[in-house]
Formats: sequence, C-alpha cells, structure tokens
Amino acid sequence: MIPQDQKLPKEENAIVLDFLEHGYPFEQGTVKTPIVQALGITHMTVLELIPKKNVFLRPHQEIYIGEGKREEIHHIKGKIPVDKLTATAKNELKHIVEEVVRKNEKKYVDFFNKAQPLSMRMHQLELLPGLGKKHMWEIILARKAKPFESFEDLKNRVKLLPDPMQLVVKRVLSEIEGKEKYKVFA
Repeated sequence: MIPQDQKLPKEENAIVLDFLEHGYPFEQGTVKTPIVQALGITHMTVLELIPKKNVFLRPHQEIYIGEGKREEIHHIKGKIPVDKLTATAKNELKHIVEEVVRKNEKKYVDFFNKAQPLSMRMHQLELLPGLGKKHMWEIILARKAKPFESFEDLKNRVKLLPDPMQLVVKRVLSEIEGKEKYKVFA
C-alpha cells in the first residue's frame, strides 16, 4: 500500500482508453490538439497524453510512455480524474482494468498471500468489496498451509468466495474513481 502523500514512480506503459483525433469537441479555438486518454499499467493511473503527429491509436492498444524514445506519444499532459473521461473511455475502463489484472495475475494473487492487518480491527483483505471477516480468516488459514498460485486456486480453496479477480477489479475501479481512503492497487 502506498501512502497518498508519497510520489508514485512513473508509468512505463499504458493502454489506450480513447483516442480523440481532433481533440475535445468542447475545446475552443481553431487548432485542436489530438488527445489520448489512457490507463497506466503499473499503477492504474488515468492519464491524458499528447500523441505525435500523424499517429492513429485505438482503444486497448498498449503504448510506451516511459523516459526513453517513444514511438506514438509526444508527451504526457498529466493525470486526469475519471469524470473527465469521454463516454468511450469510461466504457472501456472496466474492460481494460480486467485485462491488466488478468495479465498480471501473480501480482494480485500475491496481495491475497501477503495482505496484513491495517489495525486491530481492520485487515487489508477487508478492503476488497464483498469480503468480510469470515472470508478473511478462511484466506489467512488457507495461505498458511500453502500460498495461492492463481485466482482459480484461491476460488477452489476458499469456500463460497466471490470471484477474486472481480473483487480486485472492483477495488481498482473504486480507487481510480477516488472513492477509497486507502490505496491498495491504484
């Protein structure tokens, strides 16, 4: 978990949520800058990017945005709140978060293996929506026997556990939307 006041390391790669070839439609002026709305893969940061000239991007396309030479992106304009996303970007957000979680399954399964208490009354596992004390204790007991290897392993060993991947996706989306006090994934 990263404290909110601590600076995040920079994103290296992002996935395109939406590409506005002619900029925002509500922008004033004659010269409109093309805009890319994207989700950083490592820290789930919602970003606004400026593409290079004559570059066309599509949703779900992975792009490099790190410090080195970039093929498609001229520069990173900055982080943007979810309410500034276009309708297309908002629709794609959940699918792209699911895609990122699925591709990095080990990272998210490790959360279930390593989650610790936050206080005497609260555990990190309880930060996941729909996961209460009963499931928390079942997960802790099961991981003592043997660490979880996948979401499927987790589902099979913890009875009546809601889909663990969807628990993570819901939590990530909630953090991206700024609804959470503690940041676990985003």
